[in-house]
Amino acid sequence: MDLKEAIRLRHSVRQYKDEPISEEHVSRLNEIIKQCNTESGLNMQLICNDPECFDVFLAHYGKFENAVNYIALIAKKSIDNREELAGYYGQRIVLEAQMMGLNTCWVAGTYGKKKCKADIADDEQLICVIAIGYGKDQGKPHLSKSIDKFCDMPVDKMPDWFREGVEAAMLAPTAINQQKFKISLVNDEAVIEAKRVPMAKIDLGIVRYNFEVYSSHKTR
Repeated sequence: MDLKEAIRLRHSVRQYKDEPISEEHVSRLNEIIKQCNTESGLNMQLICNDPECFDVFLAHYGKFENAVNYIALIAKKSIDNREELAGYYGQRIVLEAQMMGLNTCWVAGTYGKKKCKADIADDEQLICVIAIGYGKDQGKPHLSKSIDKFCDMPVDKMPDWFREGVEAAMLAPTAINQQKFKISLVNDEAVIEAKRVPMAKIDLGIVRYNFEVYSSHKTR
């Protein structure tokens, strides 16, 4: 499986097997997280075997099961685009995890923020977490809007790389599946904008990563 296939196959999973993440996968995840932290300036951390973070009413309401492993997405409060960076690099880790046979779920609200076991300094912010483990199933595809809701350009006028990027962006997980983003082609460059809705900046980072993987073009 490569990154493009991981984008197609990855779906949110909330029910996990009662099985610890293997030492091999823990080591590989920590390696990827270290690389992403170095590039981004974030302080993402893998927390394993913590039954408390998702032992809250909202998590039970969200139907989480055996969610005892998670990645905490943490950033210094002084980083202006920290939420977008968390989305971008978090999605990179999510897709790497998918290629390892692990399943994930982005979680912004249905977990115990105060119960998170990550090491968070006073000048840092816990942006969100990503539940991770071996899923009881592979999840289900989310419903998506039509391509014209994301881009004003007719499909038959789109360069192949741009169309492929837009289609990959449509597969990106977004908060409550809101998909509140717009993609434009300006001077042969993809411009992605998020609307003013909750978690929009995190979503923007996730969408950007999917687009860039599939199109092999950077966005702004």
